[in-house]
Amino acid sequence: MNTVNLTCIGCPLGCQIEVVMEDGEIQLVTGNNCPRGDKYARKEVTAPTRIVTSSVQVYGSTCGERMVPVKTVSDIPREKIMDVIRSLRGVSVPCPVHIGDIVIENAGGTGVGMAATKNVY
Repeated sequence: MNTVNLTCIGCPLGCQIEVVMEDGEIQLVTGNNCPRGDKYARKEVTAPTRIVTSSVQVYGSTCGERMVPVKTVSDIPREKIMDVIRSLRGVSVPCPVHIGDIVIENAGGTGVGMAATKNVY
C-alpha cells in the first residue's frame, strides 16, 4: 500500500487529506471535511490538472503597457504545463486587448485556449 498526503485546495478549510492506494487504485480517502475534498484528492492522485498563468507581449499600446497577463481558460493535464509555456514564446498581440480575448487557441496542443486577464488600451 502507498499513502499520499495532500492539502486540499477545494475550499478555504485546507484539510489535510490522506489517500491510500494499492496497485494504482484508490482504497481510502480520509481527512476531508466536505465532498469537495474527496473529489479533489481522487483527481489529484489519478489525473492532476493545473491552470497556467503567464504573460505575452502587447504592441501598439498608447498607455505604455507592454505585457498582458494570460491564463488557460480551463485546467490542463499537469504534464502539459511546459508545452503550454513553450507555445507562448514569441507571441505578441495587437492593442487593444480585452479581458477574455483568446490569445492562443490551442495552447501547447492541449485544446485549451489562453485568455487575457486584463484590458490593455
